Amino acid sequence: MNVPLWAALPVLVLVTLAARADVRTRKIPNALTFPALLLGLATHLALGGRDGFLASLAGMSVAGVALIPGWLMRWMGAGDVKLMAAAGAWLAFPCAVIALLASLVAGGAIAAVVALRRRVFWLAIQNAALTGAWSLTRAAGAAPAPVTTGIRFPFALAVLAGCTMALWLKP
Repeated sequence: MNVPLWAALPVLVLVTLAARADVRTRKIPNALTFPALLLGLATHLALGGRDGFLASLAGMSVAGVALIPGWLMRWMGAGDVKLMAAAGAWLAFPCAVIALLASLVAGGAIAAVVALRRRVFWLAIQNAALTGAWSLTRAAGAAPAPVTTGIRFPFALAVLAGCTMALWLKP
């Protein structure tokens, strides 16, 4: 990915501040995500014209929309979705897709470590399998979603790792 420095630095500052806030308070402030999102779109418009703006808008949309099901299932907070959308606006398409995928992988790794530390790893694996099966049969109007372990962790750490990885990778 060839993300210009004027986009790489702000996104790293954004996700670092968000991770710090998420670790300390378990919340990512709207005062951080909304201005970052708007500034990312505006900066791409100013420096990249119409094409830059559209790439930023696509990055924001793909990165943010992909996390909405997790928010609807209450696996993550709305701040995580807004943070990923803001990061996507700065990284733009296609780098935002790499950041999203890397963030999901990092989130899975963090979740595995947390589950191991809390001694519920195998229960988490079983619940993930049940949830996967449930999501495939849900259209038939079956039972409610399976119960999860309820363990939470600051997903902004995964977004920080994912964005860093996306900036580090070169095609």
